[in-house]
Amino acid sequence: MPFSLLALPPLAKALIAQLGGWLFAYVSARLGTLGESGLSSAGIITIQAVCAAALAWWLASDRWWIPIHLAFTPAIIAAQQLAIAPYWYLVAFVASWLIFRNTIRTRVPLYLSNAQAVEAIAEQLPSDRPFRFLDLGSGTGALLLPLARRFPNGTFVGIESAPLPLWLARWQAQGQSNLVYLSGDIFSESWRGYDFVYAFLSPAPMARVARKARNELAPGAVLISNSFPLPDQEPSRVQPLDAAGRRTLYWYPF
Repeated sequence: MPFSLLALPPLAKALIAQLGGWLFAYVSARLGTLGESGLSSAGIITIQAVCAAALAWWLASDRWWIPIHLAFTPAIIAAQQLAIAPYWYLVAFVASWLIFRNTIRTRVPLYLSNAQAVEAIAEQLPSDRPFRFLDLGSGTGALLLPLARRFPNGTFVGIESAPLPLWLARWQAQGQSNLVYLSGDIFSESWRGYDFVYAFLSPAPMARVARKARNELAPGAVLISNSFPLPDQEPSRVQPLDAAGRRTLYWYPF
């Protein structure tokens, strides 16, 4: 099978884009393409940022990489001008790792479910029988905690891999006996035995979510996806959560 740059991992694409941007900027500076006096520092930085973003687009990187490449080098230059104490960079790195540890690998940023999602799901949960509810990537518990409080007949389980959101969710859920948070990977944990499975992830893992749901969810179980539909599968219900349509619940019975 021929090698393709498009098949590279996201971090490798990001590195290629940044290095390519600097190569274009260096060549442009050497050739003096913007006049006899040569390029200014601002011109070199602009060329690097624009070329890096263009390369990221050409490499079919996720769209959210584009503004990152546009801002990356200018942000570094600006930070140097501010004379920030070195330890603050370490603080920022540790905080980013605690919150977004697996974002590059999984391509799933931290999304927080809003009150509209809580209300829409609460309307569909049974209050007269036990049920089990699983949240894939439960974050800080914005969805599970209010649902667990309203439905004592339900058992709620969240799976989260980022340390800081997981710690915050567990801290807030102290004393809530029908709610538990697991540290781990959503695809390594079993989904069997759950009546409802909720996902607010990104487009990247949805094909894998669909396969695992088909393999493990029992007949009658429901998968609820916030904002990102399953590929090649029609939902039984499409429920907008706001007038602008920025967030929508997709309901998939199995």
